[in-house]
Amino acid sequence: MNESSTQPGGNITRRTFLDRSATVALGAALLGGAKTQARSAQTAASYGRVLGANDRISLGHIGIGNRGRGLEYILSQLKDSKNVEVTSICDLWKVNLERAISTAKQTYGREPHSTQHLEELLNRKDIDAVIISTPEHQHSPMLKMAAEAGKHTYVEKPMGNDLEEAKAARDAVLERKLIVQVGTQRRSEPYQVAAHKLFRSGVCGEVTKVEVEWNYRGPRWRGRPEVKQIREEDIEWKRWLMTKPYRPFDPQLYFEYRLYRNYSSGIPDQWMSHGIDLVHWFMDEHFPVSVLAHGGIFAWKDGRENPDTFQALLEYPSGFLASYSTSFGNDAPSFIRLMGKKATLMNFGTEGTPRWLLVEEKGNFEDDPTVVRNETWLSLPGDGGKGPANTTDEDLSHMTNWLDALRNNQQPSAPVTAGYAHSVACIMAAQAYWAGKKLYWDPKAERILDHPPSSKA
Repeated sequence: MNESSTQPGGNITRRTFLDRSATVALGAALLGGAKTQARSAQTAASYGRVLGANDRISLGHIGIGNRGRGLEYILSQLKDSKNVEVTSICDLWKVNLERAISTAKQTYGREPHSTQHLEELLNRKDIDAVIISTPEHQHSPMLKMAAEAGKHTYVEKPMGNDLEEAKAARDAVLERKLIVQVGTQRRSEPYQVAAHKLFRSGVCGEVTKVEVEWNYRGPRWRGRPEVKQIREEDIEWKRWLMTKPYRPFDPQLYFEYRLYRNYSSGIPDQWMSHGIDLVHWFMDEHFPVSVLAHGGIFAWKDGRENPDTFQALLEYPSGFLASYSTSFGNDAPSFIRLMGKKATLMNFGTEGTPRWLLVEEKGNFEDDPTVVRNETWLSLPGDGGKGPANTTDEDLSHMTNWLDALRNNQQPSAPVTAGYAHSVACIMAAQAYWAGKKLYWDPKAERILDHPPSSKA
């Protein structure tokens, strides 16, 4: 999801959500048909408590900032239909914590347990699963801790931005056969599922390139008003730093961490993670062969360390090139293009838009300037052919998918293996940008190299 942080933010948008019956039907098709799901499926047995059909799902929520409040709103819409309740809340900032307690009391009719200490929440035996919506550098370490405590987890994206930490978190989850949903929510949304199903039918033919472009005109992540409100005595600063080296308390870092390279790569972590996950899902790929990246701070020279303009090129084993591009200096139209020899499947807008167009190849304009290509909008009943303008981050589909997976002891649409794969791609892109060189993935050793891996076993 677009904002995964402990930051407070504006009011939660309450827009009309997509029809739930379509979500259930198409979600079922996704879980039954995608090869990626089959590869990542795991044994149903879990260290966590097995839920009965009528048991209430008891959740602990870690990090109730901007994105966390969005997830709390989603859960408030599902509390009755999915029989779920947030019974414990953890946040380092007392302001966030107190506000979340008040909201939960209104939602569920009773005050939840609350703490500033993650370990206290994870040690509770009445918690079936946890949600992690904290800053990026905390995702993998917290996921590993949750897995070691036997908790099923919904963790925001990116699943990790440190390779060894992401690997350790994945291994901890797989060892205990836990049910983990990573917050790349487009995998559960009905329009994206429909587009995925169409694409996997082979309608585009052999695909040699996938392009993802996502633009925004603005400084992004800069100018949080809470910077002037927080006090060091209201948090435990060393806990926020987690695995990072100590540095003095910095309120700007606390709320605008996406601009600082030791805590986030910015564009790759926050936005490319969505886009490259869609590439992996549609193309049934997992790890790139190699990655190149370039960019810089061209638009917003405000002290940030991460680029405001970024582009990455990734080659994949099955023989195609993926490109990802973002500019914060211009709001030029964003898109996804899956380019095949038979057709192009195009998505208009950011990675969340439901507007998909299939354009069939009918020859070359160079050979025939009058050639006309067939264009077909991918539609669901009643949408007028082009779908709504966007799908909000408060759409219910992805959380519904995870809660159903908990209930049915099965893996959700964005399992830990998919989260690890998009993390590797984004980590490689960020490192390629900082190093100014082409990097390679060694799939056997699971390492990032500055040269092609040896072909010897």
